[in-house]
Amino acid sequence: MINKELIKYSLKHIVHRKARSFLTIFSIFVGIVTIFIFVSFGQGLFDYVNDLQSSSGADKIRIIPKGIGAPGLDTTFSLTEDDIESIEKTAGVYEATGMYSRAAEVVKGRTKRFVFLVTYNPDDSGLIKEVFTIDIDSGRDLRNGDDGKVLLGHNYKVENKIFLEALTLNDNIEVQGQRLKIIGFFDEVGNPQDDSNIYITNNYFEKLYPGSSGKYNQIIARVDARNIPQIIDRIEDNLRKSRGLDEGKEDFFVASFEELLEQITSALDYIVYFVLFIALISVLVSAVNTANTTITSVLERIKEIGVMKAIGAKNSEVFAIFVFESGFLGFVAGVLGIIFGFLITYATGAFLDASGWGFLSPHYSLELFLGCILFAALTGAVSGIIPAWRSSKIRPVRALRYE
Repeated sequence: MINKELIKYSLKHIVHRKARSFLTIFSIFVGIVTIFIFVSFGQGLFDYVNDLQSSSGADKIRIIPKGIGAPGLDTTFSLTEDDIESIEKTAGVYEATGMYSRAAEVVKGRTKRFVFLVTYNPDDSGLIKEVFTIDIDSGRDLRNGDDGKVLLGHNYKVENKIFLEALTLNDNIEVQGQRLKIIGFFDEVGNPQDDSNIYITNNYFEKLYPGSSGKYNQIIARVDARNIPQIIDRIEDNLRKSRGLDEGKEDFFVASFEELLEQITSALDYIVYFVLFIALISVLVSAVNTANTTITSVLERIKEIGVMKAIGAKNSEVFAIFVFESGFLGFVAGVLGIIFGFLITYATGAFLDASGWGFLSPHYSLELFLGCILFAALTGAVSGIIPAWRSSKIRPVRALRYE
């Protein structure tokens, strides 16, 4: 085993070969920084999806018409009051509500913006808030009869987000040419699109858009969370009957929020695995560089090895010296890698949060920090095993004659 004197000897050699040690550390450092960055951001996304799953998705079903455009942009396909009635009659469904959405023009002073206008029935506001994971931050909720009144997303109350000046309660804002009074703001969701939404009642929307009555962009239903697959089948069957459609020719789509979030998680899995694969290739190249450095170090110190073995050094001690050196270089690279990776991700996360993309912020864990350091140290140590083993087998007589 390596002892205190041999450690001092190894560290002295590492310091003596500054340039070579730096290049070895740098090669592992790059891989560790890459892994740290993508794992921390990936974990942040996974945690965000899990938060959504636990807060909004367990007992919700979403029904949307099949179309070629995004909700609010394509008004060709819609759902009706009859569809809501069919859904509410389905066993296992507790309540259902229809929502409208449109791309709308908002104006304040000389500034125009295009955002999403979202509506809901005030009697079902609790269901909508759970789905969108939002709540009133200031002001009050919409009520029946609130014509000419609007609720705004979080970004409207922040300077230079939507408009140059922040809006406040009781301010007026022009929406689709109509002057509306601001009665409240929702709290921050964490992404610019949701935080720039504007909200009005279903009834007022139907007045703003004549001919839109009963043509919903989506229906949200609260169901028995214990039997979601069976309830989805029942809803699909009831909607096919009410809309006169054959199985396989549905013009609607039914899914639980949990299923939608699982699809997102699955996509994230593939992205993270692909990025980690690239990072591991970088680490593999680093390991080859470390092995090459160790081999060169062995060749340069053959006479030293001969002298150590001649005065009684064991094969295991010689082996331990070179494994320790390569492992120590990996350890230093790991420590520097997580420091640099943390600084990059922290600064990027702060920028994203300030830009309204807070849900993309990285998440950290003790396992991430320790795992990166351990992985770097093991990468260095393992890459030095073969050169170290060969050095331990050198015969003293041959080593002392080596030129």
